[in-house]
Amino acid sequence: MTPPQDAAPEAMPDSLPEALPEVGSEVGSEVGSEVGSEVLPGPLVGVDWLAHRLGAPGLVLFDASVGAHRGAAHRIPGARPFDLDGALSDHTAPAPHTMPGAPEFTEAMRALGVADSNTVVVYDGAGVYSSARAWWMLRAMGFDRAAVLDGGLPAWTAAGLPTSPTGPAYEGPRGSFTARPRAGLLVDSATVARALTDPTATVLDARTRARFAGTAPEPRPGLRGGHMPGAVNLPFGELQDPHGRMRSAGELRAAFRALTGERERLYLSCGSGVTACVLALGADLAGYEEIAVYDGSWSEWGMPSDLPVTTDL
Repeated sequence: MTPPQDAAPEAMPDSLPEALPEVGSEVGSEVGSEVGSEVLPGPLVGVDWLAHRLGAPGLVLFDASVGAHRGAAHRIPGARPFDLDGALSDHTAPAPHTMPGAPEFTEAMRALGVADSNTVVVYDGAGVYSSARAWWMLRAMGFDRAAVLDGGLPAWTAAGLPTSPTGPAYEGPRGSFTARPRAGLLVDSATVARALTDPTATVLDARTRARFAGTAPEPRPGLRGGHMPGAVNLPFGELQDPHGRMRSAGELRAAFRALTGERERLYLSCGSGVTACVLALGADLAGYEEIAVYDGSWSEWGMPSDLPVTTDL
C-alpha cells in the first residue's frame, strides 16, 4: 500500500526549543498511561505533548512508516522502527500486513526494547496513516499504553522541531512485553460476511471512492474491483483536516453517524488492513466502543473467490 505523499520537510534546528506551550490532544479519554507523572490524554497526542516528553524514561517512540516513507533518511530523535513491511507482519499469510501471532508479536516488541510498563507513541512519515495500524495492533494485543502522534512527521517538522538521521536498527536492551490478545478487535472474512447482513452493525471501507466503486484499478494485481455488498465508503482522508491531523471528536462523530445512523457496532476494512485502522482511531476518538478491523481487508476479500463483490452504489 503506497501512502500519500507529504510536503517536503522544512529545515530543522539543532535542538529542541527550551520551552513550548503546553498543548495536548483534546479528544479521546484518558487511558491511564504515565510518563513520569504525565498521563496520555487519549489515543492521540500532539507534537507539543511529545516534544515536552521526548527522551523521558519509560517513553518508547516508534516510526511505523510504510512504503515510500519506510527507511526515510530522517526520523524524530530516538524513534525505533515498527516495521509493518518487515517483522511486524506475518509474511506467511497470503494478504499483506497480516497480524503476526502473539508469540511473534511478543518477540518483536521485546527485541525493540518494549516493556509492559512503557508508554508508546507511534508516528509515520505520511501523517496519520500506518501509525494507526501499529496503535491498533498494540491494542489488539492487550496493550493500552499507546497513542498516535497527530499529523505524524509532517506535523513535527512543520512545527520546526528537530529530526536526526535514521540510524541502524534498534540495538538497545530487550524489553519484557507480553502479548495478551483480545478477541474481536481483528476479525476474519466470515465475521465480516455476517456483519454485512447484521442490522445492528455497519461495515465501512476506508479505500478511495473510485476503488470502492470499481472505477479505479486495484494497486495489487489479481484483485477484483468494487466492494462488499452492503458496505459503505468512508475514505480515511475524510477524517483528517487539510494538514493531515485528525478532525475534532464532534466532526468525527458526525462523519460516522451520517453513514451508520444509530448503529454502534463498526467493522472496518481497507486495502490491506492499514487505513482501516485510521477509521478505528477516528471511531475511538468519536466515542465508539464496538470496533473491529478486518485484518485481510480487500487484499483477501478481493481475491478470486466466492466472496461477493459489487460495483453498485
